[in-house]
Amino acid sequence: MPRTINQLAPEKILIRSTNWIGDAVMTTPAVRTIRQNFPDAEITVLAYPWVADIFLASPHVDKVMLYHKNTLHHGLGGLWRLSREIAAKHFDLAILLQNAFEAALLVKLAGIPVRAGYKRDGRSLLLSHGVKIKKSIRGKHHVYYYQGLMRDLGLSCGADKLFLRLSDDTMTWARQLIAEQSKGVVVGLNPGAAYGPAKRWPAERYAGLAARLAEERQATLLVFGTKSDNAAAAEIKEAAPGRVVDLTGNTTLAQAMALIGLCDAFVTNDSGLMHVAAAQDTPLVAIFGSTNDVATGPFSERSVVVRKELACSPCMKTHCKQNDFACMLQIGVDEIFEQTCRLLQANEEL
Repeated sequence: MPRTINQLAPEKILIRSTNWIGDAVMTTPAVRTIRQNFPDAEITVLAYPWVADIFLASPHVDKVMLYHKNTLHHGLGGLWRLSREIAAKHFDLAILLQNAFEAALLVKLAGIPVRAGYKRDGRSLLLSHGVKIKKSIRGKHHVYYYQGLMRDLGLSCGADKLFLRLSDDTMTWARQLIAEQSKGVVVGLNPGAAYGPAKRWPAERYAGLAARLAEERQATLLVFGTKSDNAAAAEIKEAAPGRVVDLTGNTTLAQAMALIGLCDAFVTNDSGLMHVAAAQDTPLVAIFGSTNDVATGPFSERSVVVRKELACSPCMKTHCKQNDFACMLQIGVDEIFEQTCRLLQANEEL
């Protein structure tokens, strides 16, 4: 069997999505590449429920199939059940954007004849079209990592630009909320991050930033996040009375994405919502500490990355091993306020 898939004419393609919001957003150029190379195929994305909204309104995807890993598809029995559900749909080709061994095992059990993905995590024998990761791709942004897989599979790649589209109903809802709540410019704040506290600029500094933006720029602040960010949102709200809309735990992913796309600026930790803002060309300030902004920074020309160059950074740890949190604590409110104001000014001049 040839090692590239560009000569194939599959009728039904399954794409295994990555598992986290930011990673899924960074795969959107690769998903577009698959559509452009197979315009007549029916394309289904297999995704966890919490990332499904990234693909539901995409013109590059026909269907989204949910992987309920914590319930219906939990454990070995659930994996087998899901493989039977996939087998019943008779896919010709599976392209694995997720790197895990489980992804390759699943499509092998489902009997999909052509199974393509990176050869890693011990899954080479499960792939019919395995691709070795090139040294040249390591250390580059993850967008190029996924597009590199497409190229090595023989596909013609178009633009590397991120892609995100939402339904008309969701956008109408978001515009109405902004119209009802906004007073002046709208700045989104995202104080949370899933990968441990080492990625989070302190909540009290987000509160200080909110206070300055409310007083000096008459901004309305939208605070994004999950229920775990409620306490941070409450601290921010107290710092800027009457100017903060607490959305933590109160929106779907699609609703949050729509609102972020309408913000005049967005201030965020390294997180999935940072990539959502980048995909929608929302001007953003990204605060980095423990993680690598070269590989996973905002893929956008309208973004500013703020980080401190320390000997221990990026450590890629969930918790600060130095116990001083210096990479975040050396970033002050004044610096983030100034960067945010520059973006607001540039946005107003467009």
